[in-house]
Amino acid sequence: MPVNAQGKKSLTYIRYLRLDELLELQQPLSREHDEMLFIIIHQVYELWFKQLLHEVAYLRDRLWVGHTPGSLATLQRVRTILKTLVAQVDVLETMTPVAFNAFRTRLEAASGFQSAQFRELEFVLGAKRRDILQAYPPGSAQRLRLERALAQPTLWDAFLRYLDAHERPVPVELLERDVSAPPQPSPALQETLAALYHEQAAAAHVCERLLDLDEGLQEWRYRHVKMVERTIGSKSGTGGSSGADYLRETLFKPLFPDLWAIRDRF
Repeated sequence: MPVNAQGKKSLTYIRYLRLDELLELQQPLSREHDEMLFIIIHQVYELWFKQLLHEVAYLRDRLWVGHTPGSLATLQRVRTILKTLVAQVDVLETMTPVAFNAFRTRLEAASGFQSAQFRELEFVLGAKRRDILQAYPPGSAQRLRLERALAQPTLWDAFLRYLDAHERPVPVELLERDVSAPPQPSPALQETLAALYHEQAAAAHVCERLLDLDEGLQEWRYRHVKMVERTIGSKSGTGGSSGADYLRETLFKPLFPDLWAIRDRF
């Protein structure tokens, strides 16, 4: 076993990544070939959700203090991760409906709707719904994390602070709004944003990258819906969810409506 300068065992690739534990986490409940793919895809999604939460928290901090380079770099990374999430749907769609239904009953009440990390990501990005909390037992770790996220400023609130730091007029009622509610469109803010595009190129670039993020999440939602339709049609989802019907309701609901509203001004 190699040792380091202190005479201790050197850190190895396997120990650093804890591969022994990681590769034991895939435990199919059936002998069906495609269940391994189903498990790995969803575990990888959860890892990407964790990374997105990590990146968006950093992005929120960078925007809050008006730091343009850090905001742009992090927005680019977030957008790239979202593209990766979409690409994973391609892999999942190689599983036929027959293959999925061969082990689907083994999932019992398990459902992607229970992903607390994705719900937390929605909250941080501004898609806040207090009723979502009811899906998690009071006092559970998941419920507590979501309650904290519900009470914290969203990414849009941080962007408003970014505009304020760059001496752009932001209505005071937006800076002091109830952050536990989703942001609402503001005609006054739209005037500020439209002017910014003509006067501050770097800040306008931040706006466009935020729009990329918004579009990227909508793209992932759309691909998710179509994947569910291909796999189970109009049947109810696992865990008693309404499946594709519910997912369709989430489509085309932008996170940042003010950035979309100013498109016809240019």
